[in-house]
Amino acid sequence: MTDVYLQSLGFSPLREETRASRPAFERAWRYRHEFQAQDGTSVFIEHPFGIDRCRMSTLEAPLRRQDLLADLALQDRSGLEAALAAFYRAHGGVGDRQPIVVVNHFRPYRRQR
Repeated sequence: MTDVYLQSLGFSPLREETRASRPAFERAWRYRHEFQAQDGTSVFIEHPFGIDRCRMSTLEAPLRRQDLLADLALQDRSGLEAALAAFYRAHGGVGDRQPIVVVNHFRPYRRQR
C-alpha cells in the first residue's frame, strides 16, 4: 500500500505536516478515513514501525487485539477494501465528512520598520 493508494480510498494522514517532518512511510503512519459512519464512528488505519501488517480500528492507536476491526498484510488491498466496506455496513453506512481540524501554527510577530 502506498500513501497515494490510501488517499484514493478516502484516508488522510492524522497529522498534516510537511513531508520533511513526517516519518518515512515505511516506518510508521496513521490515517483516518475522511467520512464517519452513520452512527458517528471514525475508522483508522495504522502501520506500526516497519511491521508488515496494516491494522484497522475505530481507535486512533489500538493496543489490544480486540480493538482491531481487521489485521491485514500490508499489500492486501482487496482485504482492506472489504474490511472498510464491512465497517460501514456494520455502522449503518457512510455518514458525514469528518470535521476539519484547523491547526494554528505559532508565527512570531514581525515588526514593520
